[in-house]
This record gives sequence, structure tokens and C-alpha cells, in this order.
Amino acid sequence: MTKPKPQLKSPCVNLCLLNDDDVCVGCYRTGKEISQWGSMNKASQQAVMKKVREREAKSQFVSE
Repeated sequence: MTKPKPQLKSPCVNLCLLNDDDVCVGCYRTGKEISQWGSMNKASQQAVMKKVREREAKSQFVSE
């Protein structure tokens, strides 16, 4: 059985480090979101990307 191909490109930037809130400082996904990305359908991936944008906007590393 082959794994379904992800519908969206992964936001991974190869800076993989989870903070104390279990959020990656590179792509802003949680550990659970990262591990499930490849098996998610497009709608689920889009929902994760919405959360990623929200987390990134609140991050201390993003300038306004």
C-alpha cells in the first residue's frame, strides 16, 4: 500500500526544533501536525497552514 501524496507543499524549512509549546521554530507546525502531514488531505493541510500563518504572525521572530 502506498502512502497518499500530500496535496500541498510542506512548509518545512529544514530548521527542525520544537519549542516548549511543541511548535517547530522553523515551520510553526506542532509535532503532531508534522507527523501527520503526509497522510492529511488537502483541506486538512490548508487548515494547518492557516494555523501556521497565525502562529508565525504572533512569533517574536517576525517583524511587522
